[in-house]
Amino acid sequence: MRGLIVFDCDGTLVDSQHTIVESMVAAFHANDWPAPDAARVRGVVGLSLDEAIAILAPQCPTERRVAIRAAYKSAFAELRSRGDHEEVTYPGVVEVLDTLSAEEYTLGIATGKSTNGLRATLTRLHLLDRFATLQTTDTAPSKPHPTMLRQAMAETCATPETTALIGDTTFDMNMARNAGTSAIGVTWGYHRLDALRRAGAHALAESAADLPPAVRALVPPSGNDDH
Repeated sequence: MRGLIVFDCDGTLVDSQHTIVESMVAAFHANDWPAPDAARVRGVVGLSLDEAIAILAPQCPTERRVAIRAAYKSAFAELRSRGDHEEVTYPGVVEVLDTLSAEEYTLGIATGKSTNGLRATLTRLHLLDRFATLQTTDTAPSKPHPTMLRQAMAETCATPETTALIGDTTFDMNMARNAGTSAIGVTWGYHRLDALRRAGAHALAESAADLPPAVRALVPPSGNDDH
């Protein structure tokens, strides 16, 4: 059985923090609500937009949160159209995708992005055809709920024993644990190494080059029955 390796997007594959932070701040300002600082915004990257706003503005009325959500989407689309903040892949991650694909792993994504937003990002970066399954909060609860991973496994005929999630947040590590899969934390994203470790990461990668050996150790390549 082929192993399934599911990647988070923002903070793991793609460096999009500047666009996310600026869009969130603009959305709060547009709705006359105190804007969070950059560190707080980075702390909720990976959650669905609704959950992120609820955490950033717990006292905000529901109708105002809905308006902030709409304003965020508008600001994000405008920044992308102007090219003010380019979303780029982290160093070495494309080579990791090449390596894992060559070793016959099936690749997927589980993200707090919308489906349209994810597909737009992957298309712009010429990565859309790399992934056999795309899981978003349009069709599943937000991380750390395990549904996205369970759906990815169902779509690719994988099992928890043959699946690993790679992500940069505690939400990712907890989702993997909740789904019974392996969890690999990357340290170049938005949550600290010690937090990833406490959340139950089975392995930690400090650079993209660390990922293939970490994957092989937890989910051996196709044809290896030792796992």
